[in-house]
Amino acid sequence: MSFNGQSSALLRAWGARWCWLQRQLQRGSLASPVWSCLGGARPRPIVDMSYSRHFLDFQGSSIPTSMKKLVVTKLSSNFREAVILRHDVPVPLPGDSDLLVRNRFVGINASDINYSAGRYDTSVKPPFDVGFEGIGEVVALGLSASARYTVGQPVAYMRPGAFAEYTIVPAKEAIPVPSVKPEFLTLLVSGTTAYISLKELGELSEGKTVLVTAAAGGTGQYAVQLAKKAKCHVIGTCSSDEKSGFLKSIGCDHPINYKIENLAAVLKKDYPKGVDVVYESVGGKMFDLAINSLATKGRLIIIGFISGYQTHTGLQPSHVEMLPAKLLRKSASIRGFFLNHYFSEYQMAMKHLIKMCENRELVCEVDLGDMFPEGKFTGLESVFHAIDYMYMGKNIGKIVVELPHSVNSKL
Repeated sequence: MSFNGQSSALLRAWGARWCWLQRQLQRGSLASPVWSCLGGARPRPIVDMSYSRHFLDFQGSSIPTSMKKLVVTKLSSNFREAVILRHDVPVPLPGDSDLLVRNRFVGINASDINYSAGRYDTSVKPPFDVGFEGIGEVVALGLSASARYTVGQPVAYMRPGAFAEYTIVPAKEAIPVPSVKPEFLTLLVSGTTAYISLKELGELSEGKTVLVTAAAGGTGQYAVQLAKKAKCHVIGTCSSDEKSGFLKSIGCDHPINYKIENLAAVLKKDYPKGVDVVYESVGGKMFDLAINSLATKGRLIIIGFISGYQTHTGLQPSHVEMLPAKLLRKSASIRGFFLNHYFSEYQMAMKHLIKMCENRELVCEVDLGDMFPEGKFTGLESVFHAIDYMYMGKNIGKIVVELPHSVNSKL
């Protein structure tokens, strides 16, 4: 940054701090006089748009004092029972190294109900925030964070608390994106899960046969395309002719609509030697079928088991009694993949996926609920509908909810 640029940034930052201090004094939030705050007892350095419009008003838009967000108030895998929509929640202030992001789109994941059921961290008790991923613009930021980010910059992030109109994101966790498009949001969890798991566990190579279950879903679509880029033969399971058509359009060699075809019979007939890799996210009977379909030295990668998430235990019954014998007989293996255990690979994966998406080397299919009976998924209220829609198995691609903003906002 040039000297003039640094001077301008500092002036804006200190102007914002002065306005923030004045506002806090008017509210009675600060008992000490202004000079003590600027002297010995230094306040948290914040560039806050709502208190500094004269200095940093971005395209005429202001930050409200309150917002909506979803909060888990009861542990349950029934999302509607577990979660409530709260109004008039104070908009949080970013700390020195934080960003305040105005969410434009948030992603829906099958594991949202695992999180609301408290299955990921049993020590966490309600109330707590929910939602794993969002994309939007930076509307306020701390002084240290301003070294890397600017107001108005589009960013994406993956962290709990995305089901809100505004979210605090540590600058070190934010991911710069070319624009605020939902296609980039689809990469945060779904894209990286497919990319990292297949890279680290799949051992893909030219000519291998790969079976992707729930292939037309948010992460399945990426597993299909990435396996094809590795020059594999790809089989994809789906539940409708429309989904089968979509799979063909993204390069799937053999879509199988299990609603009208006998999946086990088709696999046995067309792939008598079995499949080399299974990318499995369904569980239950599909897991059993996948095990039986493995080739010698085959590998099954478990990234989820959505068929069991709505149950009390989170699991569907599976015939595992003979599992050791089945694996031994084929020298086969099962590998679990949980994205949180691969954060060392995450930034690299995101950079690669964003570049591929920009260059149109990947189809990033977004489902905004246009075919949902009650209309497109718009606003936090529609998150409940979006999760219902996912468990109805109707989506093609990643389910995304759009968060519109008031008409007086130019953002």
